[in-house]
Amino acid sequence: MANTYGKVSGTFQEIDNAYGKVSGTWQEADEIYGKVSGVWKLVFAAFTATSYSTLSSGSGTFTVPQGANAIHIQAGVGAGGGAFQGADYDKAGGESAGAGGGSGAYVSDKVFSVTEGETISYAIGGGGSAQNNNAVKFSGSASGGTNSTLSGSSKGSIFTLRAGGGASASGGGVQGPLRSNSAGSGGSATVTGSLSSGNFRDSDGVTKSITSLNSGPRGSFNKSGNGASGSNNGNCGGDNCRIGGSNGAASYAGNVSGGSGGSSSGSGTNGTSGTRGSGGGGGSAQVSGTGRTLGGNGGNGEIKYRFLRVQ
Repeated sequence: MANTYGKVSGTFQEIDNAYGKVSGTWQEADEIYGKVSGVWKLVFAAFTATSYSTLSSGSGTFTVPQGANAIHIQAGVGAGGGAFQGADYDKAGGESAGAGGGSGAYVSDKVFSVTEGETISYAIGGGGSAQNNNAVKFSGSASGGTNSTLSGSSKGSIFTLRAGGGASASGGGVQGPLRSNSAGSGGSATVTGSLSSGNFRDSDGVTKSITSLNSGPRGSFNKSGNGASGSNNGNCGGDNCRIGGSNGAASYAGNVSGGSGGSSSGSGTNGTSGTRGSGGGGGSAQVSGTGRTLGGNGGNGEIKYRFLRVQ
């Protein structure tokens, strides 16, 4: 179906919304048909919001559909950083908790202008790997995540959501000194200008203000921000002390929890991996049997979107 135009003050303009009188009352038209070579054909259809699509890995492109002029990002986040394992020592006067990974920058319920037919390119960040190699448990670094990005062939960059950093440790030795632990840092956001007002026809057929969009992780319209640093429980004092692993940083301004630090009780538990751009949880120390537990990986990034026509 081609775009539909009508004369306004003597000038042809593209029709976004059309109205007709029904029993004396003006009502908005959902569809308009016209005769083409004696056959009735659909020439206008009011654009309704598309269904959501979720991108959870990889990179690629998609196309803005005919009639759309905006993209609603319900959720988007850079990947989280990996955590560090715990460390046990031989009479060094303490034990070490693994630090947590950082979380990625995010957007939540933001609406950006696009052009119909435009090609949109995306890349979804992958979560950073934990550092669990026993040979480097006293000094080393977990991997940071990678960025999530969105850009348009006409618009240029829409956003870059940088990933959370990986946790690290340095300066330790089997008989001391105790290592210094550092949590992964939060990623930063670079976001182009977004729409702050306007109306659209939702998939239920009801016309709504874009300011009513609040179904994303922040629960509020037009939000974006940086990620957070992971936790760092540091070292405990005294040989054979027990210390739990540090939590990974939460993503989406605290609305998606990071990976949990490993427990130091009994034989212990490993730190868990992050989700939706949050950081991995660190390992614990001086547990029965292995002496330490492992850290978790950072959570992958994501972008969840749909198309609108905003007036």
